[in-house]
Amino acid sequence: MEVVGDYDKDGFAHVRGLIAKEIAQAFMMSVKSATRGVPIPLSKPQFRPAVLQRAAFDVSEQTFQPLSFFLWGLTPTISNLLGRELLPTYSYFRIYRQSDICRVHSDRPSSEHGLSLTLAYSDDKTWELQVGRERTETLYPLAEDFGTMDYASIAMEVGDAVLYQASHYAHGRITPNPNAWSAHLFMFWVDRDGAYRNHAFDETPLEKVDFTFV
Repeated sequence: MEVVGDYDKDGFAHVRGLIAKEIAQAFMMSVKSATRGVPIPLSKPQFRPAVLQRAAFDVSEQTFQPLSFFLWGLTPTISNLLGRELLPTYSYFRIYRQSDICRVHSDRPSSEHGLSLTLAYSDDKTWELQVGRERTETLYPLAEDFGTMDYASIAMEVGDAVLYQASHYAHGRITPNPNAWSAHLFMFWVDRDGAYRNHAFDETPLEKVDFTFV
């Protein structure tokens, strides 16, 4: 694993080789198994996040529990990389199609620290993530590009990730996806003792759990 960039100074860093390509492949196999080989009905009307121009295959951790295990399991690693204690908030998996883009935006407080992890490219063509170079303290409005703002483009291989301060830096994918499809995992955290601590576990309060054994 190699970290390229200064996360605290620039708001983002490229993490090369965060996971092995074999792990990425195994995760994709688990997704395929969960769909039982049924084709994904993207041609039919469905929910579409505002950041997208058309529907994508989105899966939340509520639907596919292995996402939570991935998020929780990576929490110590990301905490060590950032040099601070983190608590997980939420994660989701997305498959983009050819020519898709992701509009420029920033995220809600639950996304204080974000990670975009590339899991698969159908045609082995890297697709860049763009991150703006200006910090924002308010929600960045949806836009097709960065306007006059300078930004960085980070090309990720399978197993690579970009760590970014998702609540404070605009980001998106403004160049069309060159692959027939590509698969990505998005994970988010907050500082354990920071201003957004109450957003841990996406604002789900933790309660004492009592077990009864027979």
